[in-house]
Amino acid sequence: MNETVKKTGFPLLLVLIGLAVICGFTYLFIEIGEGLLEKEVKSFDSFIIEALKIMETDALDLVMLFITELGSVWFLTICSILVILILWLRSKDGWGIAAFFLAIAGGGTITRVLKQHYDRGRPSINPEIDAVGFSFPSGHSMGSLIFYGFMIYLLLKSRNPKSIKWALISISSTLIFLIGFSRVYLGAHYPSDVLAGYLAGTAWLMLCILALEWIEWRTHYHIRPFRSIRQFFVKKFHANPHK
Repeated sequence: MNETVKKTGFPLLLVLIGLAVICGFTYLFIEIGEGLLEKEVKSFDSFIIEALKIMETDALDLVMLFITELGSVWFLTICSILVILILWLRSKDGWGIAAFFLAIAGGGTITRVLKQHYDRGRPSINPEIDAVGFSFPSGHSMGSLIFYGFMIYLLLKSRNPKSIKWALISISSTLIFLIGFSRVYLGAHYPSDVLAGYLAGTAWLMLCILALEWIEWRTHYHIRPFRSIRQFFVKKFHANPHK
């Protein structure tokens, strides 16, 4: 196998695996969305909500109120602007900025469209914790997964010391979980809203990252992958026409 095909085959395999994972997460999201009125989803939501009521304390309320703000629109918007400035000042990474902006802005748009489509009411309405409008999927969960997930992606690609890199990745991963947890604890969302937000957010984030990696890979190697593979098999066929 020639060098071009070697450089082409593995990235293509990763893309195919990534697309398969995206399809799987999308399928699970659709299954939850279609089952909102079914007994299984209602039982799942009720069980977790009742379990969390046992944990309620005034101190934990304050902690959850703080954590939920870390996934709010205003906070993630400010952080996103800072990330774009850092990417531009440090590396002039135009494609990275474009992918990050698409992930954040596109995620917000997708959330609004999905909320309008499923038209699910919230467990409780409380403007003080940004619990207004439709409930499914959770915008905090989806937005935090996309933002902090992209931060994890950037950290994995960075040249920071491993100890710092993995400490920040652990913090980001924990924040993603805690923000979703806070939305259920505070009564702003059903557990299925949060789970659906994670699924939709992961699918969209992976799609944006795959697109970015694909563009950077093609730019780096100056290869047209599908043409390279087609030429490889054509040459093999002409070299062995009777096999």
